[in-house]
Amino acid sequence: MTVFASRLKLLNQTTPPPAAFVFVPYDQLTTAIGPLSRSSPAALGVVVVECPAKADRRPYHRQKLALLLTNLRHFALEVAASGRRVLHVVADGDYASALGPFAAEHGPVHCMRPAERELREDLRPLVEQGLVRLLPHEGWLSTDEDFQQASKTGEAPWRMDAFYRAIRRRTGILMDARDKPLGGRFSFDGDNRQPWKGVPLAPTQPRFVVDDITAEVVDLVRRRFGNHPGELDAGAIPATIDDAEQLWAWAMASCLPHFGPFEDAMSTRSRGLFHSRISPLMNLHRLLPRRIVDDVTALELPLSSQEGFIRQVLGWREFVHRVHEATDGFRTGPGGDVNGLPSVLGAHLPLPAAYWPTSGPTPWQGAPSGLRCLDTVVEDVWAEGYSHHITRLMVLANIGALLDVSPRELTDWFWAAYTDAYDWVVEPNVLGMGTFAVGDVMTTKPYIAGAAYVDKMSDYCRGCAFSPKKPVAEGGCPLTSLYWAYLQRHEAILRNNERLKLPLASMRKRSAADHDRAASVYTITTRALGRGEPVTPASYASSSLTTTTTT
Repeated sequence: MTVFASRLKLLNQTTPPPAAFVFVPYDQLTTAIGPLSRSSPAALGVVVVECPAKADRRPYHRQKLALLLTNLRHFALEVAASGRRVLHVVADGDYASALGPFAAEHGPVHCMRPAERELREDLRPLVEQGLVRLLPHEGWLSTDEDFQQASKTGEAPWRMDAFYRAIRRRTGILMDARDKPLGGRFSFDGDNRQPWKGVPLAPTQPRFVVDDITAEVVDLVRRRFGNHPGELDAGAIPATIDDAEQLWAWAMASCLPHFGPFEDAMSTRSRGLFHSRISPLMNLHRLLPRRIVDDVTALELPLSSQEGFIRQVLGWREFVHRVHEATDGFRTGPGGDVNGLPSVLGAHLPLPAAYWPTSGPTPWQGAPSGLRCLDTVVEDVWAEGYSHHITRLMVLANIGALLDVSPRELTDWFWAAYTDAYDWVVEPNVLGMGTFAVGDVMTTKPYIAGAAYVDKMSDYCRGCAFSPKKPVAEGGCPLTSLYWAYLQRHEAILRNNERLKLPLASMRKRSAADHDRAASVYTITTRALGRGEPVTPASYASSSLTTTTTT
């Protein structure tokens, strides 16, 4: 018997059988909301499920699997120690295969509606049979009414800024007595775009004690999921509720005072800079979003940092969830199709090997791209299952979009690679924003950029084989040519986009030779990366650009 099973069995010996059970999914590891917050131990017990088959559906980062599993087990022990009966079930198949027999024996189980669509689909047969009874998920800070009222028509296109303003007004968060936003603006995003030059010093991420439960989980992940990619660092996992509190206290003291100005900055010297790293724990509800917002509003912080952080939680996080719900994960409604594989721009190329780690299990071993920005961020992600939101958007998704990589493949990569990624988060973020695959359903334009942006907001270009300031035929960065080639390829679809009028006008002023060179750079890049080969300045030498045919 495992350490976890032995400890849980011992705790259960002192608790009476409850009248009924609630199923607590992996995204609801809290007793502060839902039925558990209102019931006595005698009235309601807990059942938790581990599903190895779910973990094998995608090549999930091993750090993600360990984080989720050890938090689930620690939650179970914490609840059992409080005097409530907790039963632990390991699924032979999906979640329905575990909960069906359990409900048949113990009676129907209640469950707050899971955030993840994929889990809801697993549970659907039991819900239809009445064996699982879904209750509203009480962890969200917004309502369907908030979402619909923020749109002039109640339908797409939806816009986060309108949604965010509506919630701020309804809740009074960061509003003054006159129902006006503090500081006179709802968003300080325009002030929060400073590159980081090394000052102030970036904080060091806290380490956590590896207890016997986490050690056991890490050993299990290494044995059972050894063919999954990603490094596994037990000391970086906040596993207990005390660890969650430690991480949040660190974030409030060390990160938030400087978060705002540098939230868009990227650096080889710090993976997270002043980002809090709490999103994995919020998405598991080890830290409640409501509590996070309340804590931040109570802190003495520069308004740009306070508002910038609140916007990520109260604004963007809630917004993407509502969009995902309204479109059934982009399977219905504007921009979607019945197969869930939308791409209004026709992007379809396979995800390059450059997105996978260059060491580790053979099935997932990748190859360097030759682009220092991409290679750095990919290495960061597979080292710890994390990089902050601008590296996700303006390096990983930007380059994927410029290459016309399949949005679905890129989405699934994010889903597997990041410790905080679930379908309700990653599908809007990548399909909706990162690749513009569903058009203007939730964003106004593609978020694409060339070398100038990366050079301005990061130090990635230093030490790179490519120069951001030279023509590509003279050793310049290909990202700029890929940017122009993207606009050329997709002009017919994007020509009416108001926010792209100036870039498209500039593109049209370029010479025919410029268009040909940009198209050749696209061809050279996609072919090389498609073969798992890095690009080098020699790849784009003048002779190559003049002889390569475009596709």
